[in-house]
Amino acid sequence: MIKTLAKSIRQYKGAAIATPLLVAGEVLFEVLIPFGTASLIDQVKAGAPLATLLTYGAVLALMALASLAFGAAAGLTCAKASVGFSRNLRIDMFCAIQTFDFATIDRFSNSSLVTRLTTDVQNVQMAYMMIIRTAIRAPLMIVFSFTMAYLMGGWMSFIFLAVVPILGIALFTIIRYVHPIFKRIFRKYDRLNESAGENLAAIRVVKSYVREDYEIKKFDAAAEEVRRDFTRVERVLALNAPIMNFCWYTIMIFVIGVGAYAIIDSRGTFIDVGQLSSLISYGIQILMSLMMLSMVFALITIAEEGANRIAEVLTTTSEIQTPDNARHEVADGSIDFDNVGFSYGGESEREALSDIDLHIKSGETIGIIGSTGSSKSTLVQLIPRLYDATRGRVRVGGVDVREYDLDTLRNEVAMVLQKNVLFSGTIAENLRWGNAEATDEEVREAARLAQADEFVQGFSDGYDHHIEQGGSNVSGGQKQRLCIARALLKRPKVLILDDSTSAVDTKTDKLIRLGLKDYLPETTKIIIAQRTSSVEDADRVIVMDSGRICGIGTHEELLRENEIYREVYLSQNKKSHDDRADELEETEVSADGRN
Repeated sequence: MIKTLAKSIRQYKGAAIATPLLVAGEVLFEVLIPFGTASLIDQVKAGAPLATLLTYGAVLALMALASLAFGAAAGLTCAKASVGFSRNLRIDMFCAIQTFDFATIDRFSNSSLVTRLTTDVQNVQMAYMMIIRTAIRAPLMIVFSFTMAYLMGGWMSFIFLAVVPILGIALFTIIRYVHPIFKRIFRKYDRLNESAGENLAAIRVVKSYVREDYEIKKFDAAAEEVRRDFTRVERVLALNAPIMNFCWYTIMIFVIGVGAYAIIDSRGTFIDVGQLSSLISYGIQILMSLMMLSMVFALITIAEEGANRIAEVLTTTSEIQTPDNARHEVADGSIDFDNVGFSYGGESEREALSDIDLHIKSGETIGIIGSTGSSKSTLVQLIPRLYDATRGRVRVGGVDVREYDLDTLRNEVAMVLQKNVLFSGTIAENLRWGNAEATDEEVREAARLAQADEFVQGFSDGYDHHIEQGGSNVSGGQKQRLCIARALLKRPKVLILDDSTSAVDTKTDKLIRLGLKDYLPETTKIIIAQRTSSVEDADRVIVMDSGRICGIGTHEELLRENEIYREVYLSQNKKSHDDRADELEETEVSADGRN
């Protein structure tokens, strides 16, 4: 884990190395100050002249300034190293997440990844800052201070060592108790973020169903679990201070009492007032350093679980990778499914797709119809390798998709998914996701074909109109049309529309399909739809049920031969016939009334 995280230090390695060196200089001068103070006290006691006292004072002031300068410089380099390290960690994690396939993202969950990018990195940053500064300063201070205390007080200095085992045992006991709790806390943080993210994403649904109180109670319960565990941890960690204070006061009573007696008994030959004062100062430095060490261990304990979670992201590799000697050209838009089976949980789980044998010619328009849960979307997600088939193989352009360079394959397969996503920025910027080099005219042409140009021109700033995050300031139908236009700009060899016209009316749907036919005549078009009217003019229509293909043919052939397709068609068209009959009846009634 440490090796994995250390790779993210990179350009901040110099600052990380400089910090301990500067800390060493700070500690050295800080330890010399009590020694100089003791000498000054002895000079005052001996009745030294003012000039001598001023010299000692000046030396002490210079040592204090030097310690301050080293400390300030160490603070700057430490901040640069720790903040830079956390920046690199976030970037490295984000880059790693971009390489994940859908299955890997599903395994981590969105809320967990967000927690790792934010809370976990923040905790690791704080621990790293403590390690390169405080964890260096405290041991150096203990060693230097004890050395000087021994020089000043002889055997009396060993009293300071007596507290080390006591504090060590207490600290070990505390850490052993709180570590498992921190593991639980981070999992609960994931659930807290998941609850918040889910609520914000579905805020319109929450308000329309007046479920604000329910959501508040659910979030409050998750927050209460985190509070309860943190309270338990803080209660235990709070024991550090009283234990440290007990040791401190015990030692001070011993040092002052024994020291005062030694001064009087030896008349200053064994230890004098200046030496006793420096011994007390060194005792303070030693105990404060032990306190800082205990804080470092506590922070490292907090950060350890987060560090493991970050390392897990950084070391996880997607199962879907570009192979060696990958192909960088897709010949055409032909698609073949050869006895394909797929399961989200691997071969041991129940298959979402079974025995798929399907062959699509380049340039064909294929419709896919099926009930909810029939794995229509799963089928098309195997084409650009968003998932890999569990068994069998999928070929595009006559070549197994696992042999292609991933970027090459996905650039030639454009998908408009069920959940249409727009990003914050202008409409033109969103459309150019399909082709960053597209001209303004190409952008407008794609929008016209997707039946989006008319409503875009209705905005005062046209294609420079700003889209809010998630496309919240446009309607569902407008969002779908913009996403289709974005896909058209890619001019792919395969275009997949996954129920992406469900929010537009049938007339607009038909105009979009006509535009696709004229604009991309050689592109293979796969249209997943709930309405039979959206696929009735396709070259072939595939009927799916429970992850299997249960019919393939033209609209007319399926009406004659496939019961599922016929039922869907009749249920949809019966409603339209009934609507027209009702309209006719209302017209006749109104006409009779006028007569």
